[in-house]
Amino acid sequence: QVQLVESGGGLVQAGGSLRLSCAASGRTFSTFAMGWFRQAPGKEREFVAAIAWPRGLTYYADSVKGRFTISTDNAKNPVYLQMNSLKPEDTAVYYCAASQTPRSLADWGKTQGYDYWGQGTQVTVSS
Repeated sequence: QVQLVESGGGLVQAGGSLRLSCAASGRTFSTFAMGWFRQAPGKEREFVAAIAWPRGLTYYADSVKGRFTISTDNAKNPVYLQMNSLKPEDTAVYYCAASQTPRSLADWGKTQGYDYWGQGTQVTVSS
């Protein structure tokens, strides 16, 4: 079992920045990928970014490329999501997810590609 706790959300003006953190505990040694997803009111949960091991490759949704950066240190914990140039449309609850199953690149962009989820942290961007 893996437990994930997100932090760092809040209210920010458009153009501002936030850094989200995802702290993992439990059996984290066999994690193949960590991802960030978000869900706005009335919308489906959507992929934001992922980092996959052992190569540490990163992947981003087109909507956040160039603005968001997913990162971690050699210990893979915590995982960060640096969000710059925030827009009102980035407003959502942001969720951290972990996969302990080896999957293909395409799977890291889908909610079904992850085994564990955090409770989420609210990000609100005002215009």
